[in-house]
Amino acid sequence: MDFENLQIVSIDDNENNLLLIEAICEEMNLKVKSFSDPLEALMHVLQNHVDLIVIDYMMPNLDGIEFIKEFRRQNDKVPIVMVTAAGDDETIHKDAFKAGVNDFLSKPVNSVLFKARVTNLLISYQNRLLIEDRAKLLEEEVKKATEKLIKREHETLNILGKAAEYKDPETASHVARVAHYSKLIAQEYGLDEKEQELMFYASPFHDLGKVGIEDKILLKPAKLDEAEFERMKEHAQIGYDILKDSQSEFLQAGAIIALTHHEKFNGTGYPKGLQAEDIHIYGRIVAVVDVFDALTSYRPYKEAWPFEKAINLLKEESGKHFDPKIVELFIKNIDKIKDIHDSFQE
Repeated sequence: MDFENLQIVSIDDNENNLLLIEAICEEMNLKVKSFSDPLEALMHVLQNHVDLIVIDYMMPNLDGIEFIKEFRRQNDKVPIVMVTAAGDDETIHKDAFKAGVNDFLSKPVNSVLFKARVTNLLISYQNRLLIEDRAKLLEEEVKKATEKLIKREHETLNILGKAAEYKDPETASHVARVAHYSKLIAQEYGLDEKEQELMFYASPFHDLGKVGIEDKILLKPAKLDEAEFERMKEHAQIGYDILKDSQSEFLQAGAIIALTHHEKFNGTGYPKGLQAEDIHIYGRIVAVVDVFDALTSYRPYKEAWPFEKAINLLKEESGKHFDPKIVELFIKNIDKIKDIHDSFQE
């Protein structure tokens, strides 16, 4: 195994011992940096790359065990060999092992033993680094593959979102604004990043069920009669039925939104007549942003409302049609809402 580029640090207050270690390391083709001051050595190993430390036990200012304890606070991988006198107490060895030493050598240092033990430690150290590098590489490859899968799922969701709006007279810009409004309000409400992403990709499916509504009703240029309106209301359940059995979290969220975005806070909405917090938070958010965007958007049968007029309606319907907290957050962030509105126009 090639040790040529490894960095060895030798620490001993005896100059002769340092010279001996340097000579043996040179025979092993190892680069060694020697220190007679343990404090100076400690600063070096804490600030620089090092592959193995050879340290004497008995030194002034800072003994070998205290040195190892300080070093191990930052690095628990680099192998350490402690050099002790032949007559040193076994307690020293126990304390050193506890501090994090990997092996021992006795004075005077035997060249053959030094080479054997240092070689074994360096081989084990390099193998450990290799395994960790492979683990990191595998983790990175898994991460890349996962990101590709997520990207493909998002692309699929975007395509399905376009399909959902294909029969709907509402525009692609409306769907994009609803997605961005929904994510913004989800964030302001305190939902975590995962749920914010769910809201962003799932909210475009709020009217998916309209694919099951007859064109003569869906595209009727005049006001719907009572029977036609009752049929139109079925799009909420249809959308839910289409999406409910999906394994995708995004489409499951879309099912919830499709079913609940026409429920009203006071219980007078459809299809279930749910009230207040019995309505899922996803539905309560989309109820506000969908109505607001519909009001402030131009349609062939109506002009776009000014923001102020639409905000006044939200205030009037707060606690009736809409969750008061969602209305409050929406109005509080009206500047961001306007930026989104202006960014997605036909």
